[in-house]
Amino acid sequence: MPSQRSISEAEKLAEAKLGGIPVRREQMAAVANIYRAASAVRQHLENSVLRSADLTWTAFVVLWVVWVWGESETRHVAEESGVSKGTLTGVVRTLESRGLLRRTGHPTDGRLVLLALTPQGEEFMRRVFPAFNEEEAFVTGRLSDQECRDLADGLRRVVLQVEEEGEDRRTALLNGEKPTPRRSGRRAKG
Repeated sequence: MPSQRSISEAEKLAEAKLGGIPVRREQMAAVANIYRAASAVRQHLENSVLRSADLTWTAFVVLWVVWVWGESETRHVAEESGVSKGTLTGVVRTLESRGLLRRTGHPTDGRLVLLALTPQGEEFMRRVFPAFNEEEAFVTGRLSDQECRDLADGLRRVVLQVEEEGEDRRTALLNGEKPTPRRSGRRAKG
């Protein structure tokens, strides 16, 4: 479903709101459009191929990570999937109940849990991923193959910047202090 507001309209409104505030507009537009693109693509994929496969985005990403990396510790799957270990637990329960994923104890460290696709999960990914990839081709349909390669390279460099230098930047911005734990957004009752 198309947005009620266009990207062009949002950019014009932001420019008007910022007026003379000194900001780096090109970088602002790049990050805003990374977010917009990610949201639009995720929504499209969730409402098309993932809906017909009865999967959430997160469940698909978890399956993808385990499919690509093979049997993995839950902490690595959570990190690669970009979710908390608590969120992963619920997703794993659902995928286990559908027979797509199995959870086993680590052979040498009883505190660790390993995840692997079942044969049914392997077959599921071999069947669903081509349909997912067709939608990847659809959402990038206005880009040439070279533009897709250039975009992928540019986004890789954004990720590397954050992975390699983000921790130092956060430490500097926080004057060396540890970040406060995230909250649910609710204010403490006073």
